[in-house]
Amino acid sequence: MPTPSMEDYIEQIYLLIENKGYARVSDIAEGLSVHPSSVTKMVQKLDKDDYLVYEKYRGLVLTKKGSKVGKRLVYRHELLEEFLQMIGVKEENVYNDVEGIEHHLSWNSIDRIGDLVQFFDDRPELAKQLHALQEKDES
Repeated sequence: MPTPSMEDYIEQIYLLIENKGYARVSDIAEGLSVHPSSVTKMVQKLDKDDYLVYEKYRGLVLTKKGSKVGKRLVYRHELLEEFLQMIGVKEENVYNDVEGIEHHLSWNSIDRIGDLVQFFDDRPELAKQLHALQEKDES
């Protein structure tokens, strides 16, 4: 299983490939706000651990394993954003809160949060009741 730092890189690489069709060291560095030399070191580690194939000066591609992990990490991030928005977390806090918690939850917890999000999606009247309660508490 990848470390939280490895997960951040895999997720960023997956998103870049999905959105641009490729991922360059400079794009990864910019997306993660790190130095390109740090990206190169991590990419080499991810290559060694079979999450991607990296050729110096040629670029990189995710392996099947890397793509599978990347897709799941993006799902986790999007699900947690949806969950926090659904429960009324202020929009300006959502991204940082997700970044703070996403590596600390088990996949079982992620799946249960997914169940809860689906439950509320299927019952919009309950979501409205929750938001009404929150508005009452803020008054």
